[in-house]
Amino acid sequence: MSKPTTLKISIGSQVFYANLQESESAAALVKQLPVNLSMVELNGNEKYAELKHALPTHAESVGKIQAGDLLLFGNDVLVLFYESFSTPYRYTRIGKVRDIAGLSKALGTGNCQVKFELNP
Repeated sequence: MSKPTTLKISIGSQVFYANLQESESAAALVKQLPVNLSMVELNGNEKYAELKHALPTHAESVGKIQAGDLLLFGNDVLVLFYESFSTPYRYTRIGKVRDIAGLSKALGTGNCQVKFELNP
């Protein structure tokens, strides 16, 4: 079994790490890295941003979102969740933040800049 690909997520001076899924979608995201995204606040539980290029999708009804989930909505909207809740929406799983302590605070209550890059 290979070591999971790790994504480095920088929000201001805070850094978080996410394990990426072993999937066509996550591999396609990696090809777009590094990327700085202006992420938009939505519903007090997530930040989202449109990607420049669409990714392959394998959308599923996830049922319950967990804080730290990094999911794809549609084929080009990357969503980082910082609260857990139930949802009827379908997403493609991209990855999961390993340690969410401080994630909600780092993302704040409004829009924010987030840098995604491959962790060497």
